[in-house]
This record gives sequence, structure tokens and C-alpha cells, in this order.
Amino acid sequence: MTGKTAPPAKKPAPAAAKKKAAPAPKEKTPKEEPAPKEEPAPKEEAAPKEEAAPAPAAEEPPAPTEPAPAPTEAGAEATPAPEEGSPGAPPEPPAPEPEPQPEKPKEEPPSSPLSLAVEEVSENSCTLTWKAPEHTGKAGLDGYLVEICKDGSSDWKAVNQEPFLSTRYTIPNLGSGDKIHVRVTAVGASGSSAPATLEQPVLIREIIQLPKIRMPRHLRETYVRRVGDAVNIMIPFQGKPQPEVTWTKGDLPLDTSRINIRTTARDTIFYIRQAQRGDSGQYQLSVRINGAEDKAILDIQVVEPPGPPQNLKLVDVWGFNVALEWTPPADNGNAEIKGYRVQKSDKKSGKWFTVLERCTRTSCTISDLIIGNTYSFRVFSENSCGLSDSAAVAAGVAHIEKTKTTYQPEKITQRDMMEPPKFTQPLTDRTTTRGYSTHLFCSVRGFPQPKIIWLKNQMEIREDPKYIAMIEQGVCSLEIRKPSPFDGGVYTCKAVNALGEASVDCRLDVKGEA
Repeated sequence: MTGKTAPPAKKPAPAAAKKKAAPAPKEKTPKEEPAPKEEPAPKEEAAPKEEAAPAPAAEEPPAPTEPAPAPTEAGAEATPAPEEGSPGAPPEPPAPEPEPQPEKPKEEPPSSPLSLAVEEVSENSCTLTWKAPEHTGKAGLDGYLVEICKDGSSDWKAVNQEPFLSTRYTIPNLGSGDKIHVRVTAVGASGSSAPATLEQPVLIREIIQLPKIRMPRHLRETYVRRVGDAVNIMIPFQGKPQPEVTWTKGDLPLDTSRINIRTTARDTIFYIRQAQRGDSGQYQLSVRINGAEDKAILDIQVVEPPGPPQNLKLVDVWGFNVALEWTPPADNGNAEIKGYRVQKSDKKSGKWFTVLERCTRTSCTISDLIIGNTYSFRVFSENSCGLSDSAAVAAGVAHIEKTKTTYQPEKITQRDMMEPPKFTQPLTDRTTTRGYSTHLFCSVRGFPQPKIIWLKNQMEIREDPKYIAMIEQGVCSLEIRKPSPFDGGVYTCKAVNALGEASVDCRLDVKGEA
């Protein structure tokens, strides 16, 4: 049996070789070629005779030309691998190899910290600041690691053992005069970033800075607070090394039972829990480093409402008016008096009404009072803190009585209007045409009104329908209706009253028709 079984074991190899040679240039991939060589070798130790049957099937010419050679290839591969106990049964196809899973992309580590800079250097420490990196990864940052290396060395040492999230760090316990290189690394769940490194080494030494007080703008003028308010003032300053800060008032130390002073490396705080008027005054702040010194003055004014005015008097009452006078209050509340508020109250209603506000004088006149009412008056003083708590009330009251008046007609001086007649506009000579009516005009004045007389050739014209005489507002007119040559001559207008007479005349010529 072993001698017979040996030849069939060698036959699948050339069949597989033929398969490889034919489809290789068209469809088979490099991965499919080694499969027939590796699998049949260990399984063909005791192959039965019947296994020779599938070999010719693999050599059929149409197989290589098919577009999908997978079934033929599976049969060829299955030929050398049947079990010994079932030589006639078709071989079972081997389990397909699992496809390789695509590898998940690894998360990128965070980017480097930004803007690494030295904030402050002292005799034995160095303070750094930086900004968070642009990319921190999906999981975020665990913190930062700070490392230092002495100049000329490549041995980097971590300053902090555990990452921290602050972007400011002070490296302590440094040697004065040392030069160190510094770098900061961002650490996250996906790894560490590239370190951010200072370009130049840092020299550890104390930097001398002259003292300077930076007084806030609103404290350069008088700082005003009300009685009972808290006074909490912070004044920053600068200077290295740590300056000596001193507060005084009038060259004397402060009363620590009322005033609390707290000083840090960068500022000093002046605090009073409840201000009193005695806390007003000028406080001197001094910042000193060795022989250098800077000073500033803090002027504090604690105010309260003023007292009421004094000596309010009702000076005079006349008609509908009242005059009041008073003197300034004894206590101005530690602030300038800005004015006074004057109020009145009538006896009927008993309500107070403001009649004057911010009156800057110590006297006033109140007008437009109602006849028959009785009035009382009071005055408040006012400063920057407000009105006084109480008012000064006038001792007396003002009763507005109805004054008795007698009508006396005004004496008008009678003017003498008597005047003799006087012509203001004389008659003028005229020429007219026969048959066309004409008028003669003149004006006269006089008082009493004068009587007007018209004459023709020194003959008075009486009631003649040919003539119409009129006078209106001192204007005298004479109408001559359809004159004829006979109507020509000298016409005279005479004005006569009790004081005299006056006359004017003119000549009228009447021409015949052309």
C-alpha cells in the first residue's frame, strides 16, 4: 500500500504547478500562488489511490480562462487533503482565513505649549509662563512637565514629579549665578508633546528695580466716604528686592486699633472697618529699598449730613410776600455747604411744600402767597452728603391779610386843543373844459371845527345846485357841475371859528369845446 500510495502523492504538485503557470498573468494575485505548495506537503503522507482522479480535472484547459478560478482552485487544494478513513468521500473545504482587520489610527499627541517666557527671576527662583497648546487631543491634557538643564550640560532633570494644569510655574531652589535651560512638555493620554524650550539660558540673579508707587487715578484727589462706611484701598507698587513699606499720618505711626494695613510683594492695602470723622486727613505712604525711596499722599475725607441752619427769622410780611433770614449751621458735616432748601406750610392743610432748592444765600423772599392763609416756614442745610437730619423752623407765622385799597382815578392834565383855522393844503389854479365837471380841493385844521364858506369872485356861493360843497376829516372840496365859460373866475375857501379865520383862493378857467 505504501508503494502504491506514493506515486499519487507526487501528481498534485505538477497539477498545481500548471495552474500557477497558466492563470498567473491574468487574474491570480501573489497571495494565491503559494497556497497549493504549503498546504498539501504535510497532509499527503497516506493518500489513497482515488486521489488521482481530481488531478486531471485541474488540468482541463477551460479552467485558466475562467474569470473566477476560485472554485477550481479550491478543488485542486482539496485534492491532497482527504482523511484516511474515507478515501471515496469528497474532501471538505478548509475554513476561510480571517481577513485582517484595519488598524485603528493612533491618536496624535498634543502639540507643544505656546509663548513660553520668563516672568520673573529672583536670587534663587525663576517664574515661567506659557499658553496652552493649540491641539490637546480628544482626551485633553493631564498637565505639564517642567525640565531644566544647566548651561553646557545635556542632562535634563524634571522639576515637578506629577503633571500640573497651571500655565504658570516657579522653579525653586536654584543657585545664584547659575545659567539654566528650561523646557515645558504637555502630557496627555495619547502621549507627550514636543517640548517648548527657551531660546536663551536664564541667568539666576536678583534684578534690582527702584521703588515706585503706582497711585490709582481716583486716589490722586480727595477720597470721600460717609461716616460708618468701610474704607478699603489697594495701592500697587514695584521694586526689587522686596521694598520696605511704611504708613504714617502727620509723621506719626497709624492707630492700629482702627486702621489695618496688609502688605504683599506687589501692593499694600489700607482698611478701616467703620470710618469716623476723626479718620479724615492726609496719610503718607513710603516705599523704600536701601537708599532709594518713593512717597505718595492719600487724602481721606469722612463726611456726614450737616446740622440745621441757625437763627431763622421772619423778617417782613407785605402783600403776598415774606422775607426770611438765617445763619449757617454750626456743624457743616466736614464738607462744604452747597445750599439750603426752604419749605412752607399753610395752616389749613398742614403739609410742607418746597419753594426753594439749593439757595446759596442765607436770606430769601417767598412770593405768590394766598390771601387769607397763615404760613409757617422751615429751612434745611445741604452738603455733598445730603440734607440735614432736622430743619430750622421760624418762630413766628405769616398771615396774609387782604389789604384795603381806595380807588383814586388818575388825574389827567387837560391839554388846550383850541386853535384858529389854518389851511394845511391851499387851493391850486385849474383849467377845465366846458361841460366837464371839475373839483377844487384844500385842507384845513382848527378847533373848534371851523365853518367853511366858498366864494366866487368875492360873492358867497349859497344854495346853488350847480355847486356841491363837502368837508370830511378837514378836507374841503367844491364840485362845479358842467361848467361854462361864465363859471370861470376866482374861487375862495374861507374857514371861520371863534378864534379867527383863514382863506385860500385859486383861479378857474373854462375853455370852450375844440
